[in-house]
Amino acid sequence: MKTKILFSIPLLSSVAFACGSYAAGPFPTHLPSDPQDKVQIALLLDTSNSMDGLIEQAKTQLWKVVNSFNDAKRGGRAPFVEVALYEYGNNGLHIGNNWIRQVEPLTRDLDEISRELFAFRTNGGDEYCGAVIQRALADLSWDPSPRTYKAVFIAGNEPFTQGPVDARQACRDAMAKGIVVNTIHCGSREEGISGAWHDGAALAEGKFLSINQDKAVVHIDAPQDKQIAALGIDLNKTYLGYGVHAKEGAAKQMSEDNNAAANAGAGAAQQRAVSKASFNYCNTSWDLVDACREGTVKLADIPAAQLPEAMKTMTPEQREAHVKQMTETRASLQQKIMTLNREREAFVAEALKKQAETTGEQTLDQAIVATVKGQATAVGYSFGQ
Repeated sequence: MKTKILFSIPLLSSVAFACGSYAAGPFPTHLPSDPQDKVQIALLLDTSNSMDGLIEQAKTQLWKVVNSFNDAKRGGRAPFVEVALYEYGNNGLHIGNNWIRQVEPLTRDLDEISRELFAFRTNGGDEYCGAVIQRALADLSWDPSPRTYKAVFIAGNEPFTQGPVDARQACRDAMAKGIVVNTIHCGSREEGISGAWHDGAALAEGKFLSINQDKAVVHIDAPQDKQIAALGIDLNKTYLGYGVHAKEGAAKQMSEDNNAAANAGAGAAQQRAVSKASFNYCNTSWDLVDACREGTVKLADIPAAQLPEAMKTMTPEQREAHVKQMTETRASLQQKIMTLNREREAFVAEALKKQAETTGEQTLDQAIVATVKGQATAVGYSFGQ
C-alpha cells in the first residue's frame, strides 16, 4: 500500500492604516510583514493510491493547524503564518520531476491552499521522500533568520529512503538551513522505524510521529459551534473588493466557506471561521480593509472604477468613513469569534484528552499542532490565552 503525505503547513490593539487611523480589532500592533515574527510551514502531500483518508484529514484540518498560532506570542508580538504546498508520488505528474509538483509557494493566501487541497485526486505512483524534501529546500523562499520557525512535515508508509535522492542527506541539508523536518508514518510506530522514518526526523532535529491515516476526524460538538460558523459567514459582508482580483477573491472565499461547511462533521467550518478571525487570514490583493490595514494601498490612489460598486459615487471622505466602518465591524465580529472559541476550547479539552487516552491514536491535525507548538517554543514563542 502506498500512503504518504508531507504536511507542513492574535490580539487587540490600535493600528495605523494607510487609509487613515482606524480602530482595530484582533490584530497585532506590528505589521505582519515584520520578518522577525514569521512562521513558515511546508506541506508536501503524497497523492498516490490509498491516500484518500489522509488527504481528507488535510482538507478539513488545515485551519486547525494555522489556528495553533493564533495565541502565540514572542516579546508581545504574534507571528504570521506562510504555508507552501507540494504533491508527489502521483503518476499523473511528470517523471522527469520525480513525480513532484509545487502546488503553491510559501503564501498567506489560505483560501488558495484550501482550494488546491480540495482539488487533489489520488493516483498510483512512486514516492520519493528525499527528492521532494530537496525540491522544497531549493524552491521555497525560506527566511534566513534563525528566529523564524521553519518546518517541513512529511508522512507516509513506504520506506523513507526510496528514490534517486538520499533522503538522509536531504534532511541534513534542511538542518543546515535551520529547517526542521518532521516525519509522520502512516501506520504502526514499529513499521515506521524499520522504514527509516525515525532517521529523517533525528537528522533534522524534528519529530517522528505515527498516525492512523484512515481514522475519521471526530468533531466534538460544543454549544458555541453554530454561532462561530455563522459569524464566520458574517465576516464576508465586511470585505470590500477592489482592483482586478476582487471578483476572483470573493468567489474563492465563498467557495472555501462552502467546502468547509460541507465538512461540518470534522469541524472545518468552525475552524475556518476562527482562522478568518485572525490576521493570518489575509487578503490584501483584493480586499480594501486588509490592504489598508497593512499599508499595501492608499485609498486615495485607487481609481473609482476599481472600487466596490457602492463606493464609486462616494466622496473621498465618505470612502474613508465606509472603509473605517467595515474595519470596525470586522474587528467586532472577530473579537466575538475569538471569545467564543476560547469558551469552546475549554469545553472540548477534556473530551479530546479522554478520546486520546482511550484510542491511543492521533489524527493528522493532532500530530502537527502538538509538534509545531513544541518546536516554535524553542525559538521563543509562548502559547496561551
